[in-house]
Amino acid sequence: MQPETEIEVVTFAYYDSPIGILKIGGTDLYITEISFADKENEPASNTAEPSPLIHRCIEQLIEYFTGTRQVFDIPYHQSGTAFQEKVWAKLAEINYGNTYSYGDLAKKLGDPKVIRAAAAANGKNKLMILVPCHRVIGADRSLVGYAGGMPKKKWLLQHEFRIKHGVQTLF
Repeated sequence: MQPETEIEVVTFAYYDSPIGILKIGGTDLYITEISFADKENEPASNTAEPSPLIHRCIEQLIEYFTGTRQVFDIPYHQSGTAFQEKVWAKLAEINYGNTYSYGDLAKKLGDPKVIRAAAAANGKNKLMILVPCHRVIGADRSLVGYAGGMPKKKWLLQHEFRIKHGVQTLF
């Protein structure tokens, strides 16, 4: 007879943010997903009550979008390869209102040759904003690659620069 293992229940909630509807998923212990909701493929409603942590995450996202929060203090987790997890940890180190190029990110990872692999791992991030993949830009300071599209990436970066530095236009 095998010991019973506790199954972590992932619940979801939706937040209508200034850049679109965000789908927030998590357990009682950590947030597992923040992504743009695909209205056509999303369920009409949740079958389970979202965890208190998801509600706390939404509160912190509201504070982020109103400009009163620059650092999140909620636990999160996403599974990936060892390399992906290393990239995501480096993304989490990019301070609010700052950016890295993909080259900078590769150097921070200890190997300037892993630019493409780092970019691919960045694209697999399931915790947008919390793990700030939007803060990675091209070496020439151009906007490149974002699952939500360039207008949303531009909005997020300009929002952060305006709050942190008083800059009205970044791009």
